[in-house]
Amino acid sequence: MPAGDVGPIDAVLLTHDHHGDNLDEAGRALLPKAGTVVTTVAGAARLRDNAVGLEPWESTQLSRSDRPTIVVTATPCRHGPPLSRAIVGDAIGFALGWPGQQHGVLWISGDTVLYEGVRDVTARLPIGTALVHLGGVRFPVTGPVRYTMTARDAVDLCLPARPRTIIPVHYEGWRHFSQSRAAAEREFAAAPDEVRRQVRWLPIGAPTDVEV
Repeated sequence: MPAGDVGPIDAVLLTHDHHGDNLDEAGRALLPKAGTVVTTVAGAARLRDNAVGLEPWESTQLSRSDRPTIVVTATPCRHGPPLSRAIVGDAIGFALGWPGQQHGVLWISGDTVLYEGVRDVTARLPIGTALVHLGGVRFPVTGPVRYTMTARDAVDLCLPARPRTIIPVHYEGWRHFSQSRAAAEREFAAAPDEVRRQVRWLPIGAPTDVEV
């Protein structure tokens, strides 16, 4: 819908701002409506105004008088192969915690490959709900090199963490996604029970209740 049709937004969690597939022109038009935009340090410098930049493991709080305070902690991401950061830029994920959570933090992996940084998240934090960015992003110019996780990577990542709910996101709508939802579903179907049973696919564009 046009940006003008969207009401006020309390906050936007932006894994990175400098790629059009993550923040397009319509998304940029929405940002002024947000009370706070939490993103990378470099992204906050570019966006200015209402943007808060975090390094991995730094935190900020989102507060409103009629709702519990949410502590947002930036988590590590690497949006490509080793040594690619100078080319692809910074990205972060987000761990959200608030009073009354029963099963652990809500973790948004962000656009990342599977590497020691994201494994560290599952080792350091109790994760109740994990939104894992998939797609196995590839580009013709770099061949087999990937820039986001595949479903198999997500299984490997979630198996030791055992989130109560695993929500796949970021797997359709762009040509550079090399793994479709159907292919990801096959990977999850073959996963150990403790991962397979926790996977929940959300309908696009429809509000869904998730217990966290």
